[in-house]
Amino acid sequence: MHEKWRAARAAMLLDPEVANLNTGSFGPLPRLVFERVTTLRRKLAEEPMDFLLRALPPLLWEARVRLATFVGADVQRLFYTANVTAAVNIVASGLRLSSPGEILLTDHEYGAMHWCWERAAQRQGLTLRTFALPVLAEDPAEIVASVENAFSDNTRLLFFSHVLSPTGLVLPAHAICAAARRRGILTVVDGAHAPAMTPLDLEGINADFYGANCHKWLLAPTGAGFLHLGKGNEDRLQPHMVSWGFRPERGSMDQPDEFGSTPRLRYYEFEGTRDCCPWLAVPAAIDFQSALGWDEIKRRNEELVLYTRQALGERCGLPLHTPKAQALHGYITAFRLPAGTDAPIWRQTLWERYCVEAPIVERPDGLLLRVSTHFYNTTEEIDRLAQAVSFLLA
Repeated sequence: MHEKWRAARAAMLLDPEVANLNTGSFGPLPRLVFERVTTLRRKLAEEPMDFLLRALPPLLWEARVRLATFVGADVQRLFYTANVTAAVNIVASGLRLSSPGEILLTDHEYGAMHWCWERAAQRQGLTLRTFALPVLAEDPAEIVASVENAFSDNTRLLFFSHVLSPTGLVLPAHAICAAARRRGILTVVDGAHAPAMTPLDLEGINADFYGANCHKWLLAPTGAGFLHLGKGNEDRLQPHMVSWGFRPERGSMDQPDEFGSTPRLRYYEFEGTRDCCPWLAVPAAIDFQSALGWDEIKRRNEELVLYTRQALGERCGLPLHTPKAQALHGYITAFRLPAGTDAPIWRQTLWERYCVEAPIVERPDGLLLRVSTHFYNTTEEIDRLAQAVSFLLA
């Protein structure tokens, strides 16, 4: 392991006994980020009024600007949420669609988000339909074609993940959103895995609504997510909660206000008293990986992905279930498990016998082993997983 990455690993809060190959679920925290959010929480605990009324507004605006710059978003159309689930639910519950019609999803969406749109469809008298993605495609155009072929005259909204959670397939979000726009179809993108895994230009992607997490690959504290409103969609939603952000006399909607927001963003973002410290620590998370160098992190992670394919694919014989094409994969690598695999036994053995954190994903067509590798992981940890897989296969 190169000294640079040994030092970067040492800068992370990691259980030394565990091979954490699951950033795709939750990212561990860099020590600097943990210290930043802990310092903020201490100040909140010591003098809540001073913190919430005086210290918070400039810190919140700075955190908003830094995140917007990082993901290529318009700062006046980006607001923080607890996570991507909260962001998507704001859209699904607050958006009004014409009926009759349908909401269209890929067949690889996160289960909770499928339920979210199922409820939205029921409430608005719409139908919900899924279509199959070519998950082993080697050309982005093949994916775009599958989406366009799924559209119908009844499609009102398309919901898809920028990075598929089960397999790590990175979808060509810009091209998909453009295809939907040509048909007058709204797009809502689940970018849960995208920030810090794939370069983001949300203005360029031009989705109508784009939500994401900061607690995965960006390594920000749990409780930091966001929703970006596509241009022209600023007034299409209703907030989840009516609180002090819901002011009929809001005045100039997009001018920074005394709360670290704008009247428009506060309308959605303010949900009463809450701990905003995870949001305020996002700049520290951006700074931490920026100091390592985004290009260097990318090269390091590509090396780990290649090593993972060799260890589990070539050595253990598991079929790869994530495309090899550079444009279609990030830092998640999935493998097909043999028919008849006992998922509970695999989960128990990986954790209790080998101290490996790597999920077994249940799909309608079988089980997948999903491996998420970030710069702090080591080849020795991947070898430990390979050893566990060999034991389980035997």
